[in-house]
Amino acid sequence: MALPPLPLPAPPFRLAMGLQALKPDDWIDLDAAYPEHLAVREELIGTDAEAVVAFLDEASDAVEELQATLVAHLLRVFPDSFASGPAGTIVTPDDRRVRLGGDGNSRLRAIGRLVQEDFCLLQANDPAGPYRLTAAVLCFPTRWKLHEKIGKPLLEIHAPVPGYDATLGRPVDRFFTLLRADKPVWRVNWSLLDHPALFQPEGHFRGERNPAVTAENAGDALFLRFERQTLLRLPHTGAIVFGIRVHQRPLRSLATDPAWAGEFAAVIRSVPSEMGRYKSLPPVRDAALAWLDRAASGAPIAG
Repeated sequence: MALPPLPLPAPPFRLAMGLQALKPDDWIDLDAAYPEHLAVREELIGTDAEAVVAFLDEASDAVEELQATLVAHLLRVFPDSFASGPAGTIVTPDDRRVRLGGDGNSRLRAIGRLVQEDFCLLQANDPAGPYRLTAAVLCFPTRWKLHEKIGKPLLEIHAPVPGYDATLGRPVDRFFTLLRADKPVWRVNWSLLDHPALFQPEGHFRGERNPAVTAENAGDALFLRFERQTLLRLPHTGAIVFGIRVHQRPLRSLATDPAWAGEFAAVIRSVPSEMGRYKSLPPVRDAALAWLDRAASGAPIAG
């Protein structure tokens, strides 16, 4: 299924929810990187599960509903890629058999071995909130550690984000209480990274310049990383599923259009200094801007 292209950042930088309606059939995003991504996920879940899977007992029913919802979605929307297997298994596009069922941890591991998305479950004891992170499989974090966030409410989870409390805290909490099961949404978040690893649990607030990234090689040394983030409510448990699907490309592959290169340079220049430190832009900012400015001018760029 071909999804709409991810919107590239446009100036000026704004801290906003930026939500868009999500067609239910577009919930899961499969692409040609599936075998590569799932090989990384299999390795992480198999060797470092404590770093990528977290579960509180109160999330047991929600995890079971998430697994059932995901499997039903995959079999319906991608019948040529997924199939029911023997003895409670599902067959994946790369011909793996993933066993379903078990306890919450087992179900989360199975979920993480099915698709490229990561999933976080958020639940509230009261309809008015606050919503807390009660379970997750997070193989491709962008600079955050799951074990530091599990059990915390949204406001604490986002405490390091400059301006979140004042700008988004109340609107996000209110949105979570109003989200309907038949009205899922999605948004995009972006980062500029100097390493291609999909598993990046660290790296916020870096300040020292990275000498390995220069104006000449920034197009290949830097990676524009998008998170296609989805939000949907499970109808029976009422838990909210926060999906995170990572798309990552070398800066060069996205800056073939001089106009876009100029716009993205303007985005970087418009990021407030505190937010820039949070996104760890100082180590790469000057090199990225020099490379993008040259690309925007239409002049030949190295490589």
